[in-house]
Order: sequence, then C-alpha cells, then structure tokens
Amino acid sequence: MFSQIHEIVFHGNGGYDWNTIYNMPIWLRKFTFEKLREYYEKQKEETEKQQNLLNNSSPKDIARPNIAPKNPTYIAKAPKK
Repeated sequence: MFSQIHEIVFHGNGGYDWNTIYNMPIWLRKFTFEKLREYYEKQKEETEKQQNLLNNSSPKDIARPNIAPKNPTYIAKAPKK
C-alpha cells in the first residue's frame, strides 16, 4: 500500500500529495495507480521505439537535398613566384 502511494505521489508530477492519496478510496487509488502505470509504460515503449530507430539508421537514411554539384565557372591558380 505505501509503495503504491509513493508511486502515485512521485510520478504524479506534483498533482497529488501523500495525505490525499492515503485518504483516497481504495478503488480510486488503484485506478489512479493503473492509469499512471499505463501512461509510463506507453511512454517507455515510445522512447525505446525511437531509440531503436536511431540506433538502426545509417547515414544513407538521412534525407538530403537533391542538389547536383556543378563544375566551377572560375579557375583558381596559385600565383607563381
């Protein structure tokens, strides 16, 4: 029970205080705990998915502009001494 209260207060981002959660009806406390748990699990899955995309991508996968290189219209020569 106390670990559940701690998790709700800690992961509630300031939305809950200990006294409110302790005095909350058990069914509502369980519901709140489950909703927070589902939210953080979904967030963890999304983070892992993004991390896997970053780890599995190669430089070829990066979108680059389609600009063809042109030959320069000038001639650069070093001065002779």
